[in-house]
Amino acid sequence: MAIDKPYLDIPGTTVFDAAQSRKGYWLNQFCMSLMRADNRERFLGNEPAYLDEWEMTAAQKQSVLDRDMNAMIALGGNIYFLAKIGATDGKSFQQMAGSMTGMSEDEYRAMMIGGGRSIDGNRHVGEAP
Repeated sequence: MAIDKPYLDIPGTTVFDAAQSRKGYWLNQFCMSLMRADNRERFLGNEPAYLDEWEMTAAQKQSVLDRDMNAMIALGGNIYFLAKIGATDGKSFQQMAGSMTGMSEDEYRAMMIGGGRSIDGNRHVGEAP
């Protein structure tokens, strides 16, 4: 029996649920490995070789190499795990979030201080404004 997931039609939103968790298990495990300094050094020394040690899909590996946070989330990545990649690269969470929205860090910060994204266009698909 399929589970009803009414949250799947929110524009621009990927909810990290059990299905996403299963899809991204190895991607998220890779991210957690970056908590150790020796693993960060190995990863930065030869990213493709380090990624090949993990049972990730080719698309997941490529999304890491491209640092495409939106693709990583779509492929099962959890933002709290993915933050380890940003930290490994010396990036702040604001820089990472800005990259996901097409904004600079300063633009992202100003948007959030100003109250966040407008609700317009961010309701359920088909919901009246």
